[in-house]
Amino acid sequence: MAPLRSARLKTPPPPAPDFRDRILTGHCVAQMEALPAKSVDVVFADPPYNLQLAGDLHRPDQSRVDAVDDAWDQFESFQAYDAFTRAWLLAARRVLKPNGTIWVIGSYHNIFRVGAILQDIGYWILNDIVWRKSNPMPNFRGRRFQNAHETLIWASRDQDAKGYTFNYDSLKAANDDVQMRSDWLFPICTGGERLKDDGGQKLHPTQKPEALLARLLLASTKPGDVVLDPFFGTGTTGAVARRLGRHFVGIERDAAYVEAAEKRIAAVEPLAGESLEIVAGKRAEPRIPFATLLEAGLIEPGTQLTDAGRRHVAHVRADGTVSVAGEAASIHRVGARVQGLSACNGWTFWHVEAEGELKPIDELRRLVRERMALRHVGG
Repeated sequence: MAPLRSARLKTPPPPAPDFRDRILTGHCVAQMEALPAKSVDVVFADPPYNLQLAGDLHRPDQSRVDAVDDAWDQFESFQAYDAFTRAWLLAARRVLKPNGTIWVIGSYHNIFRVGAILQDIGYWILNDIVWRKSNPMPNFRGRRFQNAHETLIWASRDQDAKGYTFNYDSLKAANDDVQMRSDWLFPICTGGERLKDDGGQKLHPTQKPEALLARLLLASTKPGDVVLDPFFGTGTTGAVARRLGRHFVGIERDAAYVEAAEKRIAAVEPLAGESLEIVAGKRAEPRIPFATLLEAGLIEPGTQLTDAGRRHVAHVRADGTVSVAGEAASIHRVGARVQGLSACNGWTFWHVEAEGELKPIDELRRLVRERMALRHVGG
């Protein structure tokens, strides 16, 4: 008889390390390829602009302008820049959730090339935003218009992407109840917000203002969302994300920038509670079919519905339709039909008798939404 063998229990794989709220050091493409697929809600990218600067730039008094001449912004050709752009955009698309979006900021030097590549590999452009600078740098040579803006492209992962976050009502309320436009006015990063090195010089040449990132995140994310910045620099995205109750993932290969970003983010005091709540209008609420009220037991088949003036009566059927004089359709079509109108909001037109008074069935829909919200909070 063969000896008994003890059963081998399979050891479960260790849980994946939490990549949230961390700065990953290294090349952006390699680091993104190591992240789980479909794991981030939004990407904000401030890639090299490939400025193609030739020689020093001087002011009229002959003082030298501290322009962007770092090695990370230099490419040997447009073809090399395009190959780099395609690589990091593909890597970013892999880690975006199906309903995620991407923001890319750039200048006339690169943004049109970036936009074409975005479309070529499957992204779908939703908007372009013009960041108009209230304090732009002058054009010292006087041979061109003053360059007073940068462009942001906002795109979904796919053409048919559904359910991406856009906090329309919140933005409109914050803009004095006027629809938020696609031209944003902010100053460039100056004063105490601008990080300096030990010699008092700008630590990073293209540090973005926190106000710009705040509007971007408030527009396209929710508290708890994960925001990836593959060109993290000195951590503006991480600092704003932490303050606004979002998670961040930063990728940066310059050790000095990483050190500065870590100190900066650690000093941020996160907002909490009511400060982070988002105004949401009707369009942001989950769609509730009338049949859901029957499934929830809030209305029984055979219930009579009436309008507020008790002029019309409809009967609820088990399939979620309502009927008048034997003709059945949706609450909206039947409501329109009895009034001789082309359209009707059945939720506010039809009422149900409850506790001796008429209540619009929209109140029952509100109860269903509240139950859904409680289930979501409770996990």
